[in-house]
Amino acid sequence: MKKKLSVLLSALLLLGLLAGCGGSNNSGPSGGGTPSPSGSLTFTTGGDQGTYYALGSVLAGQVSATTGTKVTAITSGGSQANILALSDGDAQLGFVQSDVMSYAYTGTNLFNSPVPGFSTVAALYTEQVQIVTLDPNLTSVADLAGKTVSVGDAGSGTYFNAVDILSAYGIDAENDINPVYESFGTSADSLQDGKIDAAFVVAGAPTNAITSLAASKTVYLISLDDDHINALISSSPYYTRDVITADKYNLPADVTTVAVGAVVIARDDASEDDVYNFASGVFEHLDAVASSHAKGAELNLDFAASVTSVPYHPGAARYFAEKGFDVPTK
Repeated sequence: MKKKLSVLLSALLLLGLLAGCGGSNNSGPSGGGTPSPSGSLTFTTGGDQGTYYALGSVLAGQVSATTGTKVTAITSGGSQANILALSDGDAQLGFVQSDVMSYAYTGTNLFNSPVPGFSTVAALYTEQVQIVTLDPNLTSVADLAGKTVSVGDAGSGTYFNAVDILSAYGIDAENDINPVYESFGTSADSLQDGKIDAAFVVAGAPTNAITSLAASKTVYLISLDDDHINALISSSPYYTRDVITADKYNLPADVTTVAVGAVVIARDDASEDDVYNFASGVFEHLDAVASSHAKGAELNLDFAASVTSVPYHPGAARYFAEKGFDVPTK
């Protein structure tokens, strides 16, 4: 009996010591220095051949390796799907186009009513509208009338960009072309196989799907002319004029197009420390990010803190404040 009692007391003492060493489960701010680790984040990105997933995986790995927060990047259907995943609680972080983020926050276009409960983490880079073809005779958006064109996944941000661009040239996306709804990777395969004439890809150039296609085929991108670009920006100010240089895909010449911003958002109830860790894990290690993905070279604090349409998450705001940037919060 004495032996059993001794064993029991020893076990209780060991449990007490372990509890004392375990620290607090509090996920709030830890005060000066590096925030205490508080959990994990699921980061919903995009298709497996797009920039969102490729760069998102790099960012997730960098944050996981350098902070106390584990980030897991997963594939998805794109911007709208990512906002819905956050709204449903299936993810805590998501990549979105700046235009789709605005649609969700205000309840327009893709969304029948405002989507609550998300905030900005950081703007990362611009995403060009790339109209890809293997046909050198397709030199203007106007030439797409009557053609079979991939306009992105149904309901994706790419789809609405395609609608905007085609409409600017007087082309109805449902009636004046034969639309197909494919991801970037599937679109590249369909171009390769001659199933479609052109595809809209909205992602940072170079994009994996197009780069892979250009390795075996001569790829062309369709330029937008200045008059249509100016009209488009006037009606949809979330677009900016952009140039894709010829070296991105070994093109015959530079291509003029429009772009939107690629932004990371978070659920409002995501841990402040975890979101702080995400921002610091990325922007304190930009050289490492750039060495793993070409888009990393475009990341900078000025652009990251430039979003005004959707307020920032408190964790991100705390990080940017430390760097001298006063960003809007809810």
